[in-house]
Amino acid sequence: MARIPRITNQQILEAARQVFLQQGFGASTLEIAQQAGISEASIFKRFSTKEELFFAAMGIPEKPLWVSELESLSCKGNLKENLINICLQIMEFYSEVLPQIVMLRSRGNAFPELGGKEPGPIRDFKALKAFLEDEINQNRLRPCDPHTVAHILLGSLMNYVFLEQISSQVRIATANLPIETYLNSQDRATEVSAFIQSLVDIIWPGISPIQD
Repeated sequence: MARIPRITNQQILEAARQVFLQQGFGASTLEIAQQAGISEASIFKRFSTKEELFFAAMGIPEKPLWVSELESLSCKGNLKENLINICLQIMEFYSEVLPQIVMLRSRGNAFPELGGKEPGPIRDFKALKAFLEDEINQNRLRPCDPHTVAHILLGSLMNYVFLEQISSQVRIATANLPIETYLNSQDRATEVSAFIQSLVDIIWPGISPIQD
């Protein structure tokens, strides 16, 4: 019978996150192993490369769930409702990822070399742009510039998350709440839903199909 590992993957990721936040990608896997209380070889039994460990620890998936959702919703269902759903998922994604990126950048810590690959945010932007292009080609959106529309949506959502991270510090200090409690609160969910509904309502008249 296989022996159950004493240290879970989550414990390794928590140790790696602490070390990477302090030192960036240049941190050694040996130090991460020591932080987790395991051997360095044990890390590579669970994570094939240091890059894989880094992105998993920092909560930055290779392909965000909302990008996969674009593929399943393309040219199907009610487009306005789809846009609202996609924006909600994008907001959730950046609410988790952006604070980690900002913290690393503020400390001057490095990311892995991309080896000629496009950065994730650029690939994600292109995926959203391609989704909008498909909707235009199927006459589900009026002829418009999908590049600009994608920038409006992603830029608005990322800016909302950035400002929320700043303003939430005041709310958290006032209410004496952990940030996780605030981010998962019903009040916050209501505010986010209202913002996204308003965002889509504002741009919809300029992109909705032309009625005969």
